[in-house]
Amino acid sequence: MNLIGSLIYTVLLFFSVLVGAFSIVLVGIFSRDAAWWIPPAWSHFNLWALRWLCGLRYEVEGDENIPERDAVFFWKHQSTWETVAQFGLLPRLACVLKRELMWVPVLGWALSLLHQIPIDRGSGGRAVRQVVREGRKRLDEGMMVVIFPEGTRMARGATRRYGISGAALARESGRPVVPVAHNAGDYWPRRGLRKRRGTVRVVFGPPIPTEGKTAKEINLEAQRWVESTMARISDSYPAEGQEPEARAGTGSEHSDRETAA
Repeated sequence: MNLIGSLIYTVLLFFSVLVGAFSIVLVGIFSRDAAWWIPPAWSHFNLWALRWLCGLRYEVEGDENIPERDAVFFWKHQSTWETVAQFGLLPRLACVLKRELMWVPVLGWALSLLHQIPIDRGSGGRAVRQVVREGRKRLDEGMMVVIFPEGTRMARGATRRYGISGAALARESGRPVVPVAHNAGDYWPRRGLRKRRGTVRVVFGPPIPTEGKTAKEINLEAQRWVESTMARISDSYPAEGQEPEARAGTGSEHSDRETAA
């Protein structure tokens, strides 16, 4: 029965993306502010559908750590779940995403209207500069900026060296970094169709001040918090206290160019 629910939800997700993108484009022609009512509604609809079709719920810890505006969020990236949930859990946000999504008809138009931040992840330093430049504009507009610092979905229990762009943006803009851990990968695997019943735990960490710190120091502090919190909320993770660099998939097999952004 769970597999049937997962299949139905997968179809519903793709349909909701199409309807949501069309709605954003149609409304955004007249008012970008009005169009921003759609992403939270889309997110909450999908979270509701996951609950009723797949038995997958969620709970949030540390939401008092979410600033009212102007912050850079470092999200753990394990699943599709967090890309859906973030629009319902955060105020107006700009997500750093791969530029290929902008080439998709309707979806790309909608993402452009919402002022998301597309980058060429293989362009190294140019991508970093783009994130800093465009990210500062979004922060000055009062938006949150969301970054997946590992750059790709990670297997459960794995991490890799954080890209430099998010930390560079936070340091140069003077905004704090809010680390976010969750165990969605325990229930919705990165390469799996089936969604397991259970409760995704999302934890927002205390904002990390960035003044006077290097990008490397910011990344290390954020990654240590995220990975130690992952160890606490997910049984699939190594014992708490193990350094992130010592875990599987630390990114040693990836080039500096791939992890730069």
